[in-house]
Amino acid sequence: MSNDKVAIIGGGAAGLFASCRLIQCDIIPTLFEPNQLLGMKLGITGKGRCNVTNNCSVSEFMESIVSNPKFMYSSLNRFTPADTMAFFENLGVPLKTERGRRVFPVSDKATDIVLAMKNFIVSNGCRIISERVTSLSSSDNRVTEIKTNRKTYPGFDYVILCTGGLSYPKTGSTGDGYKLASSLGHTVTDLSPSLIPLECYEESCKEMMGLSLKNTGVKIIDKNSGKIVYNDFGEVLFTHFGLSGPTILSASTHMYPMEPKRYSVSLDLKPALDHETLDRRVLSDFGKYSNKVITNALSDLLPSKMIVPFVDFCKLPRDKKANSVTVAERESIVCGLKNFVFTVKGFRPISEAMVTRGGIRVNEINPNTLKSKKCDNLYFAGEIIDVDAYTGGFSLQIAFSTANAAAMAIKDEIDNKN
Repeated sequence: MSNDKVAIIGGGAAGLFASCRLIQCDIIPTLFEPNQLLGMKLGITGKGRCNVTNNCSVSEFMESIVSNPKFMYSSLNRFTPADTMAFFENLGVPLKTERGRRVFPVSDKATDIVLAMKNFIVSNGCRIISERVTSLSSSDNRVTEIKTNRKTYPGFDYVILCTGGLSYPKTGSTGDGYKLASSLGHTVTDLSPSLIPLECYEESCKEMMGLSLKNTGVKIIDKNSGKIVYNDFGEVLFTHFGLSGPTILSASTHMYPMEPKRYSVSLDLKPALDHETLDRRVLSDFGKYSNKVITNALSDLLPSKMIVPFVDFCKLPRDKKANSVTVAERESIVCGLKNFVFTVKGFRPISEAMVTRGGIRVNEINPNTLKSKKCDNLYFAGEIIDVDAYTGGFSLQIAFSTANAAAMAIKDEIDNKN
C-alpha cells in the first residue's frame, strides 16, 4: 500500500472513476466533494438510466469527438469503451447495448453505476471530505495546500482536478475547477453550452409539445454561408420552447457561433421515401380520403398533433377538401414533408446543457498522462478539459478514459520513486 497522498477534487463521474482505479493499484485517495451525495449529475444522466459508454471501436469513437479529438487518442486507446464495460461488469453492474450502440445498466438505473463506484471506494478506505475546495496554494511549481470552506489540508503529493463544467449547477457543476486551474496558471477557453436543446421562433413547437419523432432526418443549415453544418437521422422531441432529443443535442455541437436566426433546422419527416414515391403516397391518401378535409386526409402520414401545424407551414387552408388539392398544393405538402423548417433563436441556458463546451486548454495538459504542464503534481480528468463530443455515451467515456490516464500516471510516478 502506497504512503503517497493523492487528492481528488470532484466526486462526479471522473472523480469516482479515478478513485476506483487508484484503489485498484493499492493507492487510497482522499476525495473532496461538497455535495453530501457523490455522483449527483451521473445519477441523472440518460434520463436517469446512465448511458455509460458507446459500444464502438476507438476509431469510431474518435469520429464522435467534436473538440480536440487528437488529445484523446492516447487515453482512449489505453482505456477503451470495452474496458469501461468490463470495469462495471466486474463491479457487479450488468450492462446492455441499445440502439446507436448506447450502453446502459440492465436495470435502467443510473444509481446502480453511482453506488457501485461509491461502495467500492468506501469499502476500501477512501476518505471522503464533504467540503468545497475554495483555493489551491502552490510553491516550487507544485500544489502544496488545499483550502476548503472549512479548513486547510497540506501535504498532498498529487492532485487530480475533475470538478466538471457549468452544466447542471444544482449537482455541483458550478465552474469552481476553472478558477482553481486559472489560479495555477492554466488558460480556460471560452465556455458555452454543448449538447443543449434549441429555442425556436415558431409557435408551432409549443403546439406539438411532447411529440417525439423516432426516425427523422435532421439538417442544420448555416444561413450565413448556406452550408449544411450537420446532417443526421434519429430522434427529435418538440418542446414548449423549441426542439430537443438526442439528434438535436448532437446537432447543437456544430452551431457555433450561435446567433439569433443564423441557423435553421430542416426535418425530413419521411427519410425512407424519395420525393416521387412520397408524392404517389400523398396522392393515394388523398384519393382514399377524397371527401375529407386535408387535416383528416393526412392522418395516415403524420401524428395527429403535428397535422395542423404542418398544414399551416404549407400555407394551405385547414378546411380544404382533399379532392380539391391542386398539383402545386400537393407539391408544397411533399416538399414540407421532406423539409419541415424551424428557425433557431438560440441555445437553452447553459445550466440545462448536458456538458460544457470549452475548458482547460489542451495544449497545457500532457495527453498521455493528463498531467499539467504548469504544475508538477496536478492532473486533470473529465469535463473540465476542453474536449466535448456527441450524445450517446461519449462524454462519460471521455471522463472515464481521462480519469484512468491520470490515475495510472500517478501510479507510474509512485512506482518509479520506490
